[in-house]
Amino acid sequence: MPEIQRRSSVSVKIGSVVVGSDAPIVVQSMTNTDTADVETTVQQIASLSRAGSELVRVTVNNDAAAKAVPYIVDAIRAKGWETPIVGDFHYNGHQLLKKYPATAQALAKYRINPGNCSIGRKDDDNFRTMVEVAVEHQKPVRIGVNWGSLDQALLTKMMDENSKSAQPAPARDVMMEAMVVSALDNAAAAERYGLRRDQIILSAKVSGVRDLIDVYTELASRCDYALHLGLTEAGMGMKGIVASTAGLAPLLLAGIGDTIRVSLTPTPGGDRSEEVRCAQQVLQSLGIRSFMPQVTSCPGCGRTTSTYFQELAERIQAYLVEQMPEWKKQYAGIEELKLAVMGCVVNGPGESKHANIGISLPGTFEEPKAPVYVDGQLFTTLKGDRIVEEFQSILDDYVEKRYGLAADR
Repeated sequence: MPEIQRRSSVSVKIGSVVVGSDAPIVVQSMTNTDTADVETTVQQIASLSRAGSELVRVTVNNDAAAKAVPYIVDAIRAKGWETPIVGDFHYNGHQLLKKYPATAQALAKYRINPGNCSIGRKDDDNFRTMVEVAVEHQKPVRIGVNWGSLDQALLTKMMDENSKSAQPAPARDVMMEAMVVSALDNAAAAERYGLRRDQIILSAKVSGVRDLIDVYTELASRCDYALHLGLTEAGMGMKGIVASTAGLAPLLLAGIGDTIRVSLTPTPGGDRSEEVRCAQQVLQSLGIRSFMPQVTSCPGCGRTTSTYFQELAERIQAYLVEQMPEWKKQYAGIEELKLAVMGCVVNGPGESKHANIGISLPGTFEEPKAPVYVDGQLFTTLKGDRIVEEFQSILDDYVEKRYGLAADR
């Protein structure tokens, strides 16, 4: 697989994490708890961190939330997580950051939406105040332009100029250009107020896939700031996953982007960590980073009317998710492990030979036995009603022997 050439960007240090330049693309997420509820927020940050989120953002929207931040950061550190905590500020961020210096210091980064500051309405005093607090505490800032809260004065000005042009551009193109201009203008202002280029990350969030690709392609061509990618309000379930993947993949393959988030709408009471695993899977599917062993499994057909292979694939996938937090500590390179769980003899043996460990389960009309291949060679043939347990035992032994030795070297 040819190596993807990352576009040059300035590297930004966020706590223990580096974003940009030749650093790995960083996966981040955001809590949906009431930040003032310290215990619940800490639990969710720990869950997101355990899933692999390398940055976690929390809402800081009122006094109670601002007061809670230092306690949240302390509690996360006490649990052994070094995950940088990012503060998300909007309308009153300038007030909260000035009023609560302990919060300004505890956060690893601030996220500022210029459209929700005073910019475009009277002056940039509120934006400037937040930047100056970041300079005082030496914190990086993400300047996050969002088309749902774009600087209306800038957009109106550009729309008016476009309407007077001899060949007016489509309104959609003017909107995309306004987002790029807003991001670059506010980054330039942040530098004037004291932030260095290596303390600035830009984002231009939209909810349309083609819009996302176009706005970031243009933004990347006109600056070398580190860039955060993601659809805003991607949606729920399959729609959110597919749309995010469709939008992120072309940009990442073009070398654009230094940190990503998949902004999924969870089901009520659903697992917030799904957005982390989805972002990881996008990067792993593109061959950019590896996060956990991959399971290849067939879709099934008329030869596989038994659901046995589906049940095995599901159980093995769940087992990998459960084991990975500990396996990552013990076994160097475990993320590269490849498994195959196939349902019949058509492609089963071939796919199994391509994996580190593969099993070809019997289809409906085949002989009831399941050959297991290890590193391309037939290892054993499983029969009976304990195939799942025996296959899992083979997996555990392989992990210990191969990656345990690698970790000891």
